[in-house]
Parts: sequence; structure tokens; C-alpha cells
Amino acid sequence: MPTRRDQVDPDQQKRWAESRRRVGANVRRLRLERGLTQEALALESGLSRNQLIELEHGRRGVLFERLEDLAVVLQVEPGTFLLRKA
Repeated sequence: MPTRRDQVDPDQQKRWAESRRRVGANVRRLRLERGLTQEALALESGLSRNQLIELEHGRRGVLFERLEDLAVVLQVEPGTFLLRKA
């Protein structure tokens, strides 16, 4: 059974938040390196611009399938988003 966020250990919540920030920062950095706007990346990847904004700010996670979609557009491996310094 899935665990609700409010039932998760605070240390785990901190790790999840750090992971969201890291992924978001990597997506943003790679997007800017490729000269893409948020709108362009959102359109090409199938995310809404609002989803992309929330992702880049680390306020939202996305499904692995969406990371794959972003990776295709940004021409990187999906695992790149998880690296501390991609």
C-alpha cells in the first residue's frame, strides 16, 4: 500500500525534497544550455508549462516516463537528471 507523505519519516521527506530540487535544477540547466524556453521544452516533451515550472523549482516530482520524454528532447540519458552535477 502506498505511503502518504505525512506518514513518511522526516529524513526521507528531506531526501525526496533534495532529489526534486536536484532534478529540477538539472532540467533547468540543460534546457538553458540548449537555448530552449520553458514553453518550447514543455511542448516538445508533452508536459504542461506549469508542470515544467513546478519541476524546475523542485516543488513537483514527475513520473519516470516524463523524465524519459524530457531526456529525449534534451538529448541526455534520463539518469543525468539525478546526478549531483550533471
